[in-house]
Amino acid sequence: MGRSAIVIELIDNPAQPIFINLAASIIREIERGRLKPGDRLPGTRALAATLSLHRNTIDAAYQELILQGWLAAEASRGTYVARDLPDLGVRGWNKSEAAPISPLRPSATPAPLRFSDGAPDARLMPGAELARAFRRAVSAAGLRMLTGYGDPRGAPPLRASLARYLTAERGLTAGADDVLVTRGSQMALFLAAGAVLEPGQAIAVEDPGYPLAWQAFRAAGARVVGAPVDGQGLDVDRLEALLARDPEIRAVYVTPHHQYPTTVTLGAGRRLRLLDLARRHGLTLIEDDYDHEYRFEGRPVLPLASRAQAENRVVHIGSVSKLLAPALRIGYATGPRPILARMARLREAVDRQGDVPLEHALAKLIDEGDLGRHARKARRIYEQRRDLLATEIAQALGDAATFERPAGGLALWLKVNASIDAAAWAAAAEKAGLMLTHGGQLQLDPAQRLNAFRLGFASLDDDELRRAVKRLTATKPAP
Repeated sequence: MGRSAIVIELIDNPAQPIFINLAASIIREIERGRLKPGDRLPGTRALAATLSLHRNTIDAAYQELILQGWLAAEASRGTYVARDLPDLGVRGWNKSEAAPISPLRPSATPAPLRFSDGAPDARLMPGAELARAFRRAVSAAGLRMLTGYGDPRGAPPLRASLARYLTAERGLTAGADDVLVTRGSQMALFLAAGAVLEPGQAIAVEDPGYPLAWQAFRAAGARVVGAPVDGQGLDVDRLEALLARDPEIRAVYVTPHHQYPTTVTLGAGRRLRLLDLARRHGLTLIEDDYDHEYRFEGRPVLPLASRAQAENRVVHIGSVSKLLAPALRIGYATGPRPILARMARLREAVDRQGDVPLEHALAKLIDEGDLGRHARKARRIYEQRRDLLATEIAQALGDAATFERPAGGLALWLKVNASIDAAAWAAAAEKAGLMLTHGGQLQLDPAQRLNAFRLGFASLDDDELRRAVKRLTATKPAP
């Protein structure tokens, strides 16, 4: 073809780091056949100048694609599309000379606004620090020496970093061997259920609660039984009555720090009674501490696992995704070592190891303080967004809905007036470009008609929050 430019559409997904977006853009062009096996890519300096990106970002994208097998680096020659990929038949550029790539941004069509279920704002993520840590991780001599698969429990540096973090921040007594790294908390939930339950045994879950957890437990072969929630979180009295009726319940799934979806914190009395129930009935508690870092008011509340380590009754699950971005799938579990060993064996059967370079990079972010600094910055911003949403909702909706300002977490639980159908309101809002979750989607039996919304505020900036409230107000059905 000679020297000519090839135009690519640079994926612009704010939920992911820029280097991941660039890597995905290159993969897409390879899959389309526009980049052929053996084609040479531009040098990192030239591509950085063309795309107005930092050279480290280009290098991190190339390294990720090399690790995945899409690209190959040839000493003193450059970076090429891997020659063992199938040729999809579309002509590429000249193999002896790299062509410049010109960015083509997607058309600026306004995306609908979304009250998430409590996701963080990926735009706040320390992308430069993560890209730098990733580059250092993939170029580390120790990583290059790895010739086989890694530990299914996760990269040792990240397990050690997480153990120190959990000891300092959550009151646990944990070492690296007490931590299992997973691809997000969803995998950890599935593995925990598979490790503590036999097929057909039951797990009690909060109702209303987290439907994706229910899916994970069912996929592991467990029977899911609802345990009622009231204004103080899991109703332990009714859970005890449920245990008396169903002896096959061998585990309880609970979100005590900020109950999903109502955001309330389980009080000390109920926590102690729940731990006592677990001891008397031989239960394993699966504690999902999904947003522990976001406490805006009051003293920190330590997890159940900090009280119950001696009894070996709690599997504590958390996620780095809530600190950074949902697209970065890093979760973890800590608990009794025999349970963690069974979880590791299950994980190895479906996923022999995690993303080793990313795990090494996250270990550096933790050890060098970048993650802690980001958490403190994000906490201040999210508290301001909580306050703004509360003010806007109170002024705009009046007596159509009520709420209590949450002391922490990334969502607000909005109780809709009984004269208004929350599900119909959500459907009308969706037609107006506002996505939100209503209570009926968060119950084991949707027919019970829980008339409420869970409004995740963290992923929307101030202007987006105001526009979202306007759309919500404009679509309110008549009583």
